[in-house]
Amino acid sequence: MQSHQLLEQYFGFTDFRPGQQQVVENILSGQSAAAIFPTGSGKSLCYQLPAIALPNLTLVISPLLALMQDQLAFLKERGIAAASIDSMQSKEQSQQVMHGVRSGEIKILMISVERLNNERFRQFLQQIPISLLVVDEAHCISEWGHNFRPDYLKLPKYKKQFNIAQTLLLTATATEKVIADMGSKFDIATENITLTGFYRNNLNLHVHGISQNEKDNYLAHWLGDKTTQAGIVYVTLQQTAEEVARTLSARGYNAKAYHAGMDSDLRQSIQQDFMSGKVNLIVATIAFGMGIDKSDIRFVVHYDLPKSIENYAQEIGRAGRDGYQSECLVLANYDNLNILENFVYADTPEEAAISYVINEISNSTQQATNQEPQSFTSKPNQWEVVLNSLSSQSNVRLLSLKTLLVYLELAGLIKPAYSYFAEYKFKLKGTEQELINSFSGERQTFIKAIFDSSDKAKIWYTVNFEKLQQLYPSDRNRVISAIEYFDEKSFIELQSKQMTEVYQVNPNLVDLSGLQSKVFTKFKQKEASEIARIEHLLAFFASNTCLSLQLANYFSDHRLQRACGHCSVCLGNVAQMPPVVALTPLTDFNFNQYAQDIMEKLAQHTSAALISRFFCGLTTPMFTKLRVRKLTGFAVFENYRYGDVLTWVESNLSN
Repeated sequence: MQSHQLLEQYFGFTDFRPGQQQVVENILSGQSAAAIFPTGSGKSLCYQLPAIALPNLTLVISPLLALMQDQLAFLKERGIAAASIDSMQSKEQSQQVMHGVRSGEIKILMISVERLNNERFRQFLQQIPISLLVVDEAHCISEWGHNFRPDYLKLPKYKKQFNIAQTLLLTATATEKVIADMGSKFDIATENITLTGFYRNNLNLHVHGISQNEKDNYLAHWLGDKTTQAGIVYVTLQQTAEEVARTLSARGYNAKAYHAGMDSDLRQSIQQDFMSGKVNLIVATIAFGMGIDKSDIRFVVHYDLPKSIENYAQEIGRAGRDGYQSECLVLANYDNLNILENFVYADTPEEAAISYVINEISNSTQQATNQEPQSFTSKPNQWEVVLNSLSSQSNVRLLSLKTLLVYLELAGLIKPAYSYFAEYKFKLKGTEQELINSFSGERQTFIKAIFDSSDKAKIWYTVNFEKLQQLYPSDRNRVISAIEYFDEKSFIELQSKQMTEVYQVNPNLVDLSGLQSKVFTKFKQKEASEIARIEHLLAFFASNTCLSLQLANYFSDHRLQRACGHCSVCLGNVAQMPPVVALTPLTDFNFNQYAQDIMEKLAQHTSAALISRFFCGLTTPMFTKLRVRKLTGFAVFENYRYGDVLTWVESNLSN
């Protein structure tokens, strides 16, 4: 059989792992499929093997650079031509990869979902025959999933745009609701969704209730002689990562901190040292681990509570991938519960901010309809937006803004049309005349028109699409293809800037205030859902029911029918949570002492919600612009519940 021959020839295995063969053969028979396998169970092979046999490119959407690099190294070892295009590459490296894809030499191309926002890259892909679209971490497609990413919602549209016949969805953490949502978005038949079960009998799950100030001693005692074993300790805050790493290092453990606040080169160096065994223990925020394919991780500790059951499942799934016994410990208390909840509240935009965005859409399209087109691309009932600018102007976090736009799309107000770079700049590597003379006939006339209509500075040319339309009417795609070609051939050096999203706007949707209220309600429902997810998490850790059985049921694995016998609950050690440390009542604090600086900074933008976010250390685009972190009062109440802080602020502002 073809699949077994490829398995042995390229991967050196004589047998598939559970579920793999079914998924592989679904793909090889021309169908779309989904693989819901536990972390470390071989999901990647489900696309790697078919990619060898499929006639054209396999395009893989992957969430993180680290994940791509590990998989590319694995494929290279097996002689499978694969590459990525990512932000860490030089232009020359990216062009080399694109040449390999165009020639058919590269069989697998890995990209982030954000890469598809690049007009130039989409232009390139439309010229490439693609056999299979692979979506890793596919639960991100569903707004009912724990890591909903709005850009993933565009993938079904891109599948049609690039004329891709088949899709393969991969994830480890999806509930029944999420699985159904994923499948429906890509028209995957139920019988082609393969679940292999979540339970892994080599993972021993333990939960220990403990107060915050006892954690360091308990952790050092629990680690014992594990000085040579590989392990990960997860924490919530960057500062905690640094502190715990220092404490463990002082006690003789080869420990390093890892978090998003570090320089990217340093993070990469620490990760490489961990993968190679130079560093045994990583103390990290959740910035670490996605796609870490290290098989001999013997323990995963949650020093702080994870963000959700799905996060917990993903993170413990990094232990024991070699099949040997591995320990997973949670040091549990409710002390940082408020911080976890506050992260959720930070993602809910104010209703006034939602109103601002809706009015921007309405006003912009009215102007575009009533006036002459202001740009090459502008048309009636179209809205053009640079997301970073709108995020700053509306004071809505970028991810929340993307979610907001998705909600407005679902409500029928807008529909994504396309994205483009507002500015294309280039400088010549030879002379203008030499380049023009390289072509003849109509092409030469077209290329000369590009030069004649471009805005020229001392060295750089800026393509002026409006002038070009007047001088030599040309399709925008043809212009971009031409300058891309010049760049590939090293005639010019090309830069593209200011990504602009273009939406079609429904002019018949008139109840904008009702829409504003509806969308705000949707955000509040999402907020309530996330808070309920945290409460579910707490109930899970404090439960007297087998931890493994609870997890299996949560992830629709009905194969485990009885208690596992080796988790802390089964061993008779139900977690006893210590009482929460009492916080000083907010009424004991002087509001004006902490609020004066931020109120002066905010001026006419002052609101109870913004002051409360400031007190809880929750950042917003406005706070970044105003550099509020250094002000008195920033994060002074980060251990308090946002709702309680908001009530206190409102009462003080009304006095």
